Amino acid sequence: MKTPSNSVRDCRKYYAGELEKLYGSDEANALIMILLEHYFGIDKVNIALNPELRLSESELLTLHFAVKELLKNKPVQYVTGETEFCGRRFSVDENVLIPRPETEEMVKMITNSVDTRRATSIPNSILDIGTGSGCIAISLAKLLKNSLVTAVDVSEKALEVAKKNAEANSAPVTFIKDDILNPQNHGLLNGQFDIIVSNPPYVCESEKSEMRANVLNYEPSTALFVSDHDPLVFYRKILEFAQKSLKPNGEVWFEINERFGKEMQSLCLEKGFRNIETIRDFRGKDRILKACR
Repeated sequence: MKTPSNSVRDCRKYYAGELEKLYGSDEANALIMILLEHYFGIDKVNIALNPELRLSESELLTLHFAVKELLKNKPVQYVTGETEFCGRRFSVDENVLIPRPETEEMVKMITNSVDTRRATSIPNSILDIGTGSGCIAISLAKLLKNSLVTAVDVSEKALEVAKKNAEANSAPVTFIKDDILNPQNHGLLNGQFDIIVSNPPYVCESEKSEMRANVLNYEPSTALFVSDHDPLVFYRKILEFAQKSLKPNGEVWFEINERFGKEMQSLCLEKGFRNIETIRDFRGKDRILKACR
């Protein structure tokens, strides 16, 4: 790939044209602007005010290799190594899922649902199961300042990313390595929580054909997919854990597969939970579930 010149306008037009073959015009242009701002601090205002703005040879090379990664279907968040969630920057790599807008919606709902008295005077004890990048736990720790937040994940590499994000965002989160399908940490087992939240694997193996290559080829499959034979296995285990570790009137919050809203409600009832509510996300899909012990 060779640009007509090293002017930012020429580079933007040229590389957007290359990406358009894979992503379409609007997304291609948006991706180029993400790269320009991430690497060089150049936004649309800079380009408008400085039409002759140019990239150095080393900057042009950086942009070139970033575009090459995008042309391999690599998500832009993994190319830049960061993303935004609830107004904060989070590091991400291929050991963690890229946070989704619907997950951000769930965090905001949890924050809004917390009783004002508890949020300001009585600490809330919150557990995030399958924390990944730590985006849920860290955001809740920042938004609900009088809270004690614990986050658990089975992946040591994911926990490394989450700890880095907690430090970068000055978030007081306790991280624990454990497997919710077979919990071993007795400190975690003996905990009593006001809120347990989880965005566990919920995409069925049979749904892979509906997913984009950038998800299938790069995001960690163990954090995404679950067997068609037992698609609710993580929810069942978490609810069983919550029966012992959730305080009376405590809440569980889940991000769920829209296909299993009714089955999730039945499972919650079976495990003794009440006030079960399935909530539609901004796309109108049954994506969030809340229940009380």
